[in-house]
Amino acid sequence: MDSRSLRAALDGGDTIVLDGGLATQLEAQGADLSDELWSARLLVEDPGAILAAHLAYFRAGARIATTASYQATFEGFERRGIGRDDAKVLLRRSVELAAAARDTMLEEHRSRPERYVAASIGPFGAMLADGSEYRGRYGWTVEQLRDFHRERLEVLVATDADVLAVETIPEIEEAAAVAQLVAATPDAAAWVSFSCADGRRIRSGAPIEDAVAAVAFTPGILAVGVNCTAPEHVPELVERMMTATSLPVMAYPNSGEAWDATRRAWTGGPGTGVDADAARRWMAAGARLVGGCCRVTPDQVASIASVAQ
Repeated sequence: MDSRSLRAALDGGDTIVLDGGLATQLEAQGADLSDELWSARLLVEDPGAILAAHLAYFRAGARIATTASYQATFEGFERRGIGRDDAKVLLRRSVELAAAARDTMLEEHRSRPERYVAASIGPFGAMLADGSEYRGRYGWTVEQLRDFHRERLEVLVATDADVLAVETIPEIEEAAAVAQLVAATPDAAAWVSFSCADGRRIRSGAPIEDAVAAVAFTPGILAVGVNCTAPEHVPELVERMMTATSLPVMAYPNSGEAWDATRRAWTGGPGTGVDADAARRWMAAGARLVGGCCRVTPDQVASIASVAQ
């Protein structure tokens, strides 16, 4: 992992457009993701589809591709009969696919801006596949959560990714656990992004300011933010985060729909939307990295890119 180029872009004051929902684009391409492994299943069955989805977001204007490793855990793969060595191969493949999409973009467009690969590390709750990432309060200690995340983090740090995307984190204990691992792992660099219940609190109920403060002064943490959160809450959350850190702040909400873990389906209609107008509000509040999460399409990312670059 070499984060120097991304660090330079952030230090230079760039506004960076993130991608959208990888699973959303995979489903639009015809993939069936009704599986506990979610998009990680395609690392085994159809890696070309993942490459195509990354390209769709890059071509829409994203500068960062987030890998298909959010749901890729050793425990999840083991339930599918995939052993540890093969799981490591698949984790590395997730980065290789995003990097291949970046290389294709370089062939298509020799000019800047530079593009980056973020290796996704989803929360403990994503492995449980029961919606726990939208509740938190697992009852696990920081030490237990460090042990859960350690090996996957070490595998991804050893790849050519530019940064770890520690995302959809619902509780302070888990954020602290992963931040401690980042600080203790040579060459590791990460952003930490929280899933929030409203404009003030992360999913476990803790104030967003406390969540940010728990990680913002940790070596290796490059940015903090919110994701998989209803878009109408983003401006207040960004403003609150800005009071707790001098790090770049991120905003990449979902569409505003809610995830039904029992039915494994999104329910309800979109909230106030993810588009150019919304991105302007997030940037006015202070966000430096903007994009989308679940149910956010390449067209919506293109709309964000139209005002963010």
